[in-house]
Amino acid sequence: MDPVKAGVPDFNLAGKVALVTGAGRGLGAEIALALAAYGADIVVADRSLAETERTTEAVRALGRRAFPAQANLLNVAEIREMVSRAAGESGGIDILVNNAGVNLTQFAEDVTEEAWDTVLGVNLKAVFFCSQAVGRLMIGRKSGKIINVSSQTGAVAIPKRAAYCASKGGVNMLTKLLALEWAKHGVNVNAVAPTFLETPLTRPMFEDAEFRSYVLGNIPLGRIGRPADVTGAVVYLASPAADLVTGHILHVDGGWTIQ
Repeated sequence: MDPVKAGVPDFNLAGKVALVTGAGRGLGAEIALALAAYGADIVVADRSLAETERTTEAVRALGRRAFPAQANLLNVAEIREMVSRAAGESGGIDILVNNAGVNLTQFAEDVTEEAWDTVLGVNLKAVFFCSQAVGRLMIGRKSGKIINVSSQTGAVAIPKRAAYCASKGGVNMLTKLLALEWAKHGVNVNAVAPTFLETPLTRPMFEDAEFRSYVLGNIPLGRIGRPADVTGAVVYLASPAADLVTGHILHVDGGWTIQ
């Protein structure tokens, strides 16, 4: 039975290749494994070779092909080389998830030039040049899905995150611009914008009772996010079920940004 003809959403990613940046650990690794669980083969991109290999092994354990790809995303030449090599090894890239990101918390009056350049470099510049490198391939094939991992801070300001908020606001507008320009080529570009997520890496942050109360007080649904909340959104946007969705910023924030 053809799911589309039957009116049933199709989330099957079999036969697709997804490149996920920052996939060595944390949310990036979770995204890579979720896409693999729905049938995609994965290009595991990360700066750390050891962490890249760990996620690669986990993807292969699910029965999917996995291709480790190491690159410093602050270096455009390395981005282009990584994409070219990964496309050659995998047979082509159907899905790009720009997940890699960094945050350096400082009050605005204390932000250094180095911190600003690092955050904007990883969170915005690298997103553009990864999208450009993969987008050129997708344009040639007349199809593709690009999903940018943004943040609720692209829509609402949160203290001590001047550079981060600026970078994610930029990601949101870049998402819309690329969606507009590349729609005629059959390329969908969307973003997922999560709230704070509770993971082994962030758990110490939520041990601060005052901070935890601040976060929960701003989430109408009353709970902190989990990785599965975000990976589900990514799988949806990567799948045929979202073929008519482009230029959208999908907030996975429990309602924070509707207030």
